[in-house]
Amino acid sequence: MDYETYASPFSWRYGRLALRSLFSEKMRRRLWRAVWVALAEAQSAHGLIEEIEVDDLRSHAGEIDVEAAVEIEREIHHDLMAEIRLFARQARRGGGKLHLGATSMDIEDTVETYRLRLALSYVGENLNELLAIFGGKIRRYADLVCMAYTHLQPAEPTTLGYRLAAYAQDLLVDDENLRFVFENLTTKGLRGAVGTAASYERLLHHSGRSAEIESYVLERFGLLAREVSTQTYPRKLDYLLLSALAGLGASLSKLAADVRMLGSPGFGEIAEPFESEQVGSSAMPFKQNPILSERIGSLARLLPAYAGVTWQNAATNFLERTLDDSANRRLVLPEALLCADEIVTLARSVVAGLRVDERRIAANLRTYAPFAGTQGVMLEAVRAGGDRQGLHETLRRASMEAWAAIGRGEDNPLSRLLTEERELTALIEPAEIRRLLDPSALAGTAPQRARLLADRIDGLAPFPRQLEVRLA
Repeated sequence: MDYETYASPFSWRYGRLALRSLFSEKMRRRLWRAVWVALAEAQSAHGLIEEIEVDDLRSHAGEIDVEAAVEIEREIHHDLMAEIRLFARQARRGGGKLHLGATSMDIEDTVETYRLRLALSYVGENLNELLAIFGGKIRRYADLVCMAYTHLQPAEPTTLGYRLAAYAQDLLVDDENLRFVFENLTTKGLRGAVGTAASYERLLHHSGRSAEIESYVLERFGLLAREVSTQTYPRKLDYLLLSALAGLGASLSKLAADVRMLGSPGFGEIAEPFESEQVGSSAMPFKQNPILSERIGSLARLLPAYAGVTWQNAATNFLERTLDDSANRRLVLPEALLCADEIVTLARSVVAGLRVDERRIAANLRTYAPFAGTQGVMLEAVRAGGDRQGLHETLRRASMEAWAAIGRGEDNPLSRLLTEERELTALIEPAEIRRLLDPSALAGTAPQRARLLADRIDGLAPFPRQLEVRLA
């Protein structure tokens, strides 16, 4: 790492090594050469290249020299053609047949689709591991009753497992979307300048056998092509991928925001892990800032921006192809995948190390949950013959008095206040009123539904894997 010049944070700070290596310049050129060798092998079977020439290309395919190629590019202003010239100099016997019949995008799009699919399989596997962690936490806390909040105000009780299941359910939607994208990430194929395969057909005397060459090469890379292509694969597929990653980012950003909120002193119910030697603030030694969750939220904001760029590329890639997508795709495609993978990894750390303060959860329940039982009290009183409108006013008045007491720092007196209301006790026994206000009876079917979601996670099939090419 050279700290003397600008480098993307994804080059060293964020993202795992396997993805950084996959999107490195050296790997890109190794994969270009792998396509050229596969193309030569396919053409050799049709008598277009001698086997000794193919062997020569194979023997020199691993001799990557980025600096030498860049020096050639400075003169000719074409990076792929510069690599062809360098490769041809190294493989003097077979180099003269390199790139026969091909156009740049035959090579580049094959490599880019391969790298996108392989990177996506890494992200998908990472997401599945996150979901497995969620499954364990959901089962552990399926019955732990806690307050739920709407409009950032106490509402009714739920369970912590059910709340976690809501996040996991969003991620299952993302998993389904990413699997769909993976199956639909198809490449251009080897079809020449405008996708008609005319150059390959000329080489084969218009025999209609150019598809055999294409099939051979794509099979080596575990890729498929659609029926129709232009000079490139449909740039709509880039948007399909990045919009799915943006959706994943939204799910994880929601999780991270809620963890931050519930970890603040006003709630104090759950928090992300905080290591014993971790420093929260340079000025305030007592701070335990939720830096993992904040980082998730920060990085996730990039994903819809990346997706917006690919929307523009798809919408303005005029006729058979223009080059105004090329520069930005070098940035947004790898960074979107690195970014998505990083926030999934961060989320795994947050969920696996989640700190749950059951005493604080119980205290918040004692403070706020009784209000949620007032509807049940009213319904039972009406069932016993009471007047609904009058009972509503009685409950409202007692609730406002209880809120005032909480505001003074006192315990919630609602249960006592209601058992002292003669209008109510004439209809319902005080013990029944207290039972109806018990938080443990107010979570409905949350525990069962949480476990059903965990069952879905347990039954999740492994994310599909991209065939990995063996390189020279």
